[in-house]
Amino acid sequence: MKKFLAILLAALMIFGVTACSSSQEPAAEPEAAEGTETEAEGTEGEAAQEQLTIAPGKLSVALSPDFAPMEFVDTSKSGQDQYVGFDVTLAKFIAEEMGCELTIEPMSFDACQAAVQTHSVDMSISGFSYTPERAENFNLSDYYYAGDNETEQTIIVLAEDAGKWTKAEDYSGLKVGAQSASLQYNLCTAQLPSDTEIVLYADLGTAVEALRSGIVDAVAVAYGNGEAIISNNDAIAMSGFEFEVSEEAENNVIMMTKGNDALLEKVNEILAKAYDAGYYGQWYEEAKALAGIDTAEEVSY
Repeated sequence: MKKFLAILLAALMIFGVTACSSSQEPAAEPEAAEGTETEAEGTEGEAAQEQLTIAPGKLSVALSPDFAPMEFVDTSKSGQDQYVGFDVTLAKFIAEEMGCELTIEPMSFDACQAAVQTHSVDMSISGFSYTPERAENFNLSDYYYAGDNETEQTIIVLAEDAGKWTKAEDYSGLKVGAQSASLQYNLCTAQLPSDTEIVLYADLGTAVEALRSGIVDAVAVAYGNGEAIISNNDAIAMSGFEFEVSEEAENNVIMMTKGNDALLEKVNEILAKAYDAGYYGQWYEEAKALAGIDTAEEVSY
C-alpha cells in the first residue's frame, strides 16, 4: 500500500505542473543563476513533494507593487489589472505559456519570501537578486534581465542635496533608508561606513515619504526604480553615488519553494523562450514608460 501511495502521489505531482503547460519548447536556456537546481532528483523522499506543486490551471504569484518599473500600481485601473510593470508582464507570459489563470498576490517584499516558504503562493516575481542565502532556502530560476534596474544600484536624495554625497565615506553619520530583506540593504551594510544608520522600511513608498519629510537623509534603490520615483517627484534626485554590484547580483531570479523542481524546470524553459524571443528589453522599456505616467503610483501594503 505504501508503494502504491508513493506512485500515486508522484503522478499527482507531475500532473499538477504539466496539466496547465504548453507543448512549446525554447531553443536554449539563458545562463543559470549560481546555486540553482533545475532537475528533479526523483528520490522516494522527494516524491512526497506533491503538496508543493501548483493547482491545475492556476498560478499564484506574490509581488511587492512598490518597485517601479518592475511592479507597481496603475491607479487608473482596478482589481488584477491595476498591477503593472516588467515582472507583472513576465508573470503573465509564464502563466500564458503554462495555460494557467494568473492571480497576483500583492504583499510586502519580505512577506513575498515568507509566502513562498509557507507554500501560500506558487512563486514570487518581485525583482529578486541572487544571494547564497536565497539559493539555500529557495529554488531560484535562471537569470532574467531587467535593464539597468539591477545592474546599477544607487542612492536617491532630496534635490537640494544632489551631488553632495557622491562617495561612500560621505554617508558617515547619515541616515539611509532601505527596504528590508533587499539587495539594497545588503549593499548599504557592506559598503557604507559603519556609523551610517540604516533605517529599514517594509515598502519603498514609506521610505520615499521618510526622505521627503527629513526622517532619513537618503534612500538606497535600484537605478531604474530611482528613475521612476524621480519622474513622479520633483523634490528628489540621484545622489551621484553608485554601489559596486557583483556579477551574480546583476540580474533577477524567480523564487519558488525549495524542492519543487518540476515547476522550476518548466519556468526555466519559459524564461529561455522569452530570452530567445528578445522580449526582456521590450518589456523593460514599456515598463519604464508606464512608470512615468501620472496615474501610476507606488503604494504601501
